[in-house]
Amino acid sequence: MAFIFENLDVYRKAVDFADEIYGLTETFPKGNYYLTDQLNRAALSISANIAEGNGRFHKSDRVNFFRIARGSAFECVPILEICKRKALIKEEQHLKLKKDVEDICKMLSGLMKY
Repeated sequence: MAFIFENLDVYRKAVDFADEIYGLTETFPKGNYYLTDQLNRAALSISANIAEGNGRFHKSDRVNFFRIARGSAFECVPILEICKRKALIKEEQHLKLKKDVEDICKMLSGLMKY
């Protein structure tokens, strides 16, 4: 049985983003646990909150979880910037991931309006 949220493009994009972040942070050298942990948690939180929001019966509850998901996406932005500054990711990676976050945020805003 498929859950309805699994059909949402924003959910699939958020899962892909979290998966990409996990793969990326596995390459970080030791001593960067705080960045790895925070970035992984924020990235996972996006899709988790989309799923949880879709499990709510009231529109206001759903929208609140979508807002939390968007907040988690925004949280990734400064962490990615720090990763770039510490030379843990390259400029191209930073730009691509930041664009992914921007796309997810736009999709979440559309979902909240819907």
